[in-house]
Amino acid sequence: MSADNQSATRVLQRFVMPLDKDPDVFPLYVDPEAIVLDADKDTVGGDKSAKALNAAASRQSTTTGAKIAVEDVLGRHSFRVRAGQELSFGTYFNGFAAGYWRRWTIVDSVRLDVTLTGAGAHLIVYKSMANGRSQKVDDAVVTGDGESTLSFDLTLTPFQDGGWYWFDVIAGGADAVITAATWSAEVPEDRVTPGTVTVGITTMNRPDFCAALLSQIGSDDEVKALLDEVLVMEQGTKKVADDEGFPAAEKSLDGKLRVIEQANLGGSGGFARAQLETLRAGNSSYVLFLDDDIIAEPESILRTVTFGDLARRRTIVGGHMFSIYSRADMHSYGEVINRFRFWWQSAPSVLPNWDFGARNLRSTRWLHKRIDVDFNPWFFCLIPVEVMESIGLGLPLFIKWDDSEYGVRAQAAGFPTVSMPGAAVWHVPWTDKNDALDWQAYFHQRNRFVAALLHSPFKRGGRMVFESFQHQVMHLMSMQYSVVEMRHQALLDVLDGPDKLHADLPTKLGQVRELRKQWQDADLQGDPDAFPPPRRAKPKKRDMDTEVPTRREQTKSKLIGAVRQFKGVRPLSREFPEAVLPAMDAKWYRLATLDAAVVSMPDGTSAAYYQRDPEQFRAALKKTVDIHKRLHAEWPRLAALYQERLGDVTSPDAWARTFGIEDAG
Repeated sequence: MSADNQSATRVLQRFVMPLDKDPDVFPLYVDPEAIVLDADKDTVGGDKSAKALNAAASRQSTTTGAKIAVEDVLGRHSFRVRAGQELSFGTYFNGFAAGYWRRWTIVDSVRLDVTLTGAGAHLIVYKSMANGRSQKVDDAVVTGDGESTLSFDLTLTPFQDGGWYWFDVIAGGADAVITAATWSAEVPEDRVTPGTVTVGITTMNRPDFCAALLSQIGSDDEVKALLDEVLVMEQGTKKVADDEGFPAAEKSLDGKLRVIEQANLGGSGGFARAQLETLRAGNSSYVLFLDDDIIAEPESILRTVTFGDLARRRTIVGGHMFSIYSRADMHSYGEVINRFRFWWQSAPSVLPNWDFGARNLRSTRWLHKRIDVDFNPWFFCLIPVEVMESIGLGLPLFIKWDDSEYGVRAQAAGFPTVSMPGAAVWHVPWTDKNDALDWQAYFHQRNRFVAALLHSPFKRGGRMVFESFQHQVMHLMSMQYSVVEMRHQALLDVLDGPDKLHADLPTKLGQVRELRKQWQDADLQGDPDAFPPPRRAKPKKRDMDTEVPTRREQTKSKLIGAVRQFKGVRPLSREFPEAVLPAMDAKWYRLATLDAAVVSMPDGTSAAYYQRDPEQFRAALKKTVDIHKRLHAEWPRLAALYQERLGDVTSPDAWARTFGIEDAG
């Protein structure tokens, strides 16, 4: 090999077992179940009913009840397979997502090395294709009583569209113990030394979570070797430094922790501060964003840095989200932006809320196809310094849409985003939050329109204006007057242009909360006895149907509900609710039939008392018509203005002024 073609070995991925040995997460690391592959989409065909039936069937559990013994987890990188037992490591954290490495990195072949003991132990290497079908690739048997290392050289050529590598172990007459396993590759010498990272964590009154997260990061020496600094942007009144776990967490990070106290500037203010500090220090290759309310798998940091170092071009590398409440349940696997609606959604073919405890990776076809994304949410996201230098920092949006807008902006500049299998955190699922109904509704609405004005390929934002108007009417028919008014204010602020975004960052939350207090539907009560019992002067002939109606039935409900808004209310509804609805059943087409209701919030902690007000409905409807007509008319001018000002608004200098820092660089 010539001097210009020198190469060296770099470890891409290590075999790991869970830090806390929690049995709930074992399905993500080791699998005792067989393969029960779900039906192929071409076999199912295009019939709508058949596809729906197959989608439901694919979610059915295939587990036999086999369990992994906690005592078999011998350490972070070691595991015991009992005599006669067959286990697969074709799992989320221990399989090798070959399709992603094939598409996005310079790696074209990998070497699997597995070190284990146990005479007669049989190790089998498998691969899958993008359609989920698996094939045996190679195998070997341990012949002696001592420690053996079994090695396999594996090409990435057949993984253009997706697919995984993994290994299974069948123990012989004695227990087999895996003491190490790595996936490695020969890479150019200039790609051997790992890049370094500044970690940015934005925290707001979650000191216990944040302290625990710091300890998780500090638990692995190889992870710590990559860290230049761990920044905690402290924006709350309950300080992480006051938590009982903080001293140990701080010690575990060997002097690399720095807590920055600043005003509550939201997630965007915290993460932008991490970006700015990373650029000012000039030491790191990447900044890594982490939410404060997560449980981390520290190995994910190593994997994303390695992937970023070996990427074909500078790439944002993110991870996936598992539910912190049901820890084998995948909540977010890959996100894209529907450009016509300009709304985030799961990537095509992704089935969200996937339970690995019910159906394993090897049995799930869609998990083998490579999923390409537009952005990765910032609960776990690694951004190269070169990307920030090229496109600037995040937008000052407080919360919501800063991560998705940044991914779309980076994509337009030639920097892709990869949501990488095998890198993940555990987080509170979005479905368990109230953020479409509480003060966050303002930021959802304003920030979505800001992002669309910047990046929508359609002249007037595609479906954006019409859909916003439609949602306003539905909220009005649902008696959610506070939500409607917050969304009104959001659009008025959008119409004011981009120059107020920085100035509004420290004050807008307080203003929105004060605005929201004016409406009864925003008065949340945790006491079940805070509201009067339901009562109607004339009981309904049948109970309210809680099944999902057809599209035709929904259209009928919409028309009837709209007509009702211009009629008087039933007198008794001024004193008593007509129904008590749990959050799951509080849909607009049910609320539109009522004059008053007690409605639970999605997180289950509280409820609100909704009352229909025809006068309020008429006034709000007129306002929403006027605002949306204006927004539609002014879209081209506004889009040009936001796009012209983007570079200034996201510049390090603009953010430095917001943070009160004189020198941005």
